[in-house]
Parts: sequence; C-alpha cells; structure tokens
Amino acid sequence: MEEISEKLENLLKIANEKKINLNSLKSIESRHKKYFDLNYKWKILIITLIMGIIYAKLNHLFGTKKCILAMPKDLDKIFREPDDCNFCRGIRSGKRVSNIDPDEFEKLYAYNGNVLIVTDATKNWTALDVFDFWYFKEIYEKHDPKRKTQDCQFFPYKTNFTSLFDALNMDKDRIEYRPGTEPWYFGWSNCNEEIASLLRQHYDRPYFLPKTSELNAIDWVFMGGRGLGAHMHLDNVNLPSWQAQLKGTKEWLIAPTPECMFECHFFSVIVNPGDIIVLDTNKWYHKTNVLSEEISIVIGAEYD
Repeated sequence: MEEISEKLENLLKIANEKKINLNSLKSIESRHKKYFDLNYKWKILIITLIMGIIYAKLNHLFGTKKCILAMPKDLDKIFREPDDCNFCRGIRSGKRVSNIDPDEFEKLYAYNGNVLIVTDATKNWTALDVFDFWYFKEIYEKHDPKRKTQDCQFFPYKTNFTSLFDALNMDKDRIEYRPGTEPWYFGWSNCNEEIASLLRQHYDRPYFLPKTSELNAIDWVFMGGRGLGAHMHLDNVNLPSWQAQLKGTKEWLIAPTPECMFECHFFSVIVNPGDIIVLDTNKWYHKTNVLSEEISIVIGAEYD
C-alpha cells in the first residue's frame, strides 16, 4: 500500500509540474466512451439493415428457391410492414359456425382477419378414421423409399428429430407415450406429389371456401401428444389458411402483432376432432397446445 501511495504522489507532482488538469482527462474519457458506444450501436444497426436489404434482394431474385444466405432467425420480423390493426380490432374470440355458404364465408370471414371454427366441414372425410402415426409411417416408407420428401419443410419444434423420416422411425414405446419416454410433436409440409394424391383421397377441399379460391399445392401435417405444440410465432406466408383437427383436441392461443397490442385482444379457442379453424397466421401470433390424451393430427393448407 505504501508503494502504491508513493507512486500516486509522484504522478500528482508530475501533473502539477506539467500543469495538466486531471479533471479534463476524466471528461475526455467520458466523451470517448460515449462516442464509442454510439458508434457501436450505429454499426449494429447498419449491419442489420444491410443484411435485411441483401435478404430482400435475394428473395426477390430467387423467389422460393434456397439462397446462399439465410436470414437470421426472427430478424425478418424486424422488417415486417406494420399492420394497421383493422384486421384484429374488435375481435375477442373465435366464432363457431356450421352450414355456412361460400359466398357468406368470403364476404364475412375469408380475408378480414376473423378467427373462425367451422364444425361440419369434415363430416364426410375418411381421414378422421384412416390417418394415424402408423398410416403416415407406412405410406412414406412405401411410396418414398429414396426419401425425396426430406427436401420438404420439416418442423421439429422441441424434439431432437432431424427429419420427417427420423421422426417416423422413433421407437414404439415413445410413439405410444409409454411412461418414461419423451413426448413428441412435429410437423411437415408435403411436397411429394404422389403421396399428396394418396392423402387427398381421404379429405376434400373444405366446402365453405370461396368458389374462386384455389388451394395451395402443398399441404401441412402436424402431429403429436399432450402438453406439446407449436411455440408462439408468426408465419412467413402471404395467404390465410385452414387447419382441420382430425384427431385429438388442441388449444390455440392467439395474440395480435406488437403494434396492435393496445388496440386488439389476446384470446384462445379450443378445436375438437372434426373442426376446421380458419385464420391468417401471417397476421395473428399463435401458439398451440395438445389437450387430449389421444394423439393430435391436423392437416391444413393455404387458400387464396
């Protein structure tokens, strides 16, 4: 301590002899730190903007093709055009309907942000009886031995599955949710035309969709057990969509986009076997939870 004190005294003597104002050093240090922090923040902002511009340009040039650069996770939400909140204002719950005319659906619900549950749209579908884990496992292994479906989009959610075929090959105990096994929930988009035609033998275009609308060529399937589901997210799609609950019961937690949180409402809806939920997942944030002991199976698609 004595040595340190002695060195400090010597430094003070030198400062006095050279007429250096020590208070000015503190001021310079403070200004320098502030300048550095400001520059750092601007650098981060500029880098983020550049990445966004690159992403937009590549997306414009290549469309849906895979690009050499991928947008960092959730960064695309920063560049999402803000909503005007008209789509969600006044909506406090999902509305349950049946026997709805396509013209009425188009006028009141199809494109305006309403959340609708149609309760009678799957009554003639054999998918409710045919689709289960073992059906999907058999049909994909039989009709896609070269596993071309692995090029389709796969959603592992909170599992460690790396692909659809990885998920379909889990052991029997885990499939059946035996005690001590890990829960599972995953989804995929079906871009295999042969398998798509086989699946569509068991379900039809929902009767209530607008007469002029066309279904997206790619369907989605979501499957899994109690307590799991999709995390809260916003889809990166341009069209509204429908999802048919074929087996099990699922809860949807629905929330407005951040800019609309003070004008719109959070709410939840329950979707039972045979129900079809219709919503614009590109506008509403949504999270799902499987409620039933039975495995939940959902199939859906976009419509224009």
